[in-house]
Amino acid sequence: MKRLLERDDVNPNKRGIYRRTPLWSAAFYGHEGVVRILLGRDCVNPDMPDINGRTPLWGAAESGHGEVVKILLGRGDVNPDKLDSDGRTPLWGAAESGHHAVTKILLGRNDVNPDTPDIYRQTPLCGAAKNGHEEVVKILLGRDDVNPDTLDIYGQTPLWGAAENGHTGVVKLLLGRGDTNTDNSSSDRRTPLWWAANYLYARAIALLQRSLFPTAGTA
Repeated sequence: MKRLLERDDVNPNKRGIYRRTPLWSAAFYGHEGVVRILLGRDCVNPDMPDINGRTPLWGAAESGHGEVVKILLGRGDVNPDKLDSDGRTPLWGAAESGHHAVTKILLGRNDVNPDTPDIYRQTPLCGAAKNGHEEVVKILLGRDDVNPDTLDIYGQTPLWGAAENGHTGVVKLLLGRGDTNTDNSSSDRRTPLWWAANYLYARAIALLQRSLFPTAGTA
C-alpha cells in the first residue's frame, strides 16, 4: 500500500463503484492500518462522500468499526454530523445497525445532534427501535435532547415501529417513559396495539394494554 501511494500515477482519491474512494472502502471494512496510511497523505480527502452522500465516517459507523470511527473523528476536517442524501447522519447509521459502542463514541461529541431527523422525519431512535436494538435505544433514551415520541411523515413513532416488528424489549423501554403516546395513530389510523395484535405479538400486546388500561381488572 505504501509503495503504491508513493507512485505519481496513483490517485489515492480515485472513486470506484458507487463513487467510493479507497479510504471509504477501508473505513467501511474496518481496515485500521490502511485507513491510517491513507490519512497520512495530504492529498487524501477524509470526508469525500459516495453516491449516496455517505462519508468514510458514515461507512465506518454503519459497519460498527469503533476504532476507525475514532481515527476519523480525530481529524479536524471530518464532519461528524454530515447528512447523506436521505438526511441521515453517521449516528443514524450506527443506531439503525445496532452498534451501541459506536453510538456512544459519536454521542460523546458536542457537535453531533442525537435527534436529527432524516427526510422522512425519522430520528436515530426510530431506526434503532424498529430494528429492536435495545442497547442503542437505552443510550438514546438516556439523553434529555432525544424526543421519544417523534412523529415521522407517516405519523409513526418509535413505539409504533417497535410494536409493528414485535420488539418487546424496546416496547417496554419506550413505555417506561412518561412522555410516550401509547395510542398514537399513524396516517392509516393504525396504532401500536393494532400492529402488535395483527401479528399476534402476545408480550407486546400485554405491555401496550397494561399501559392503555392500567386499572383494568383491578376492581
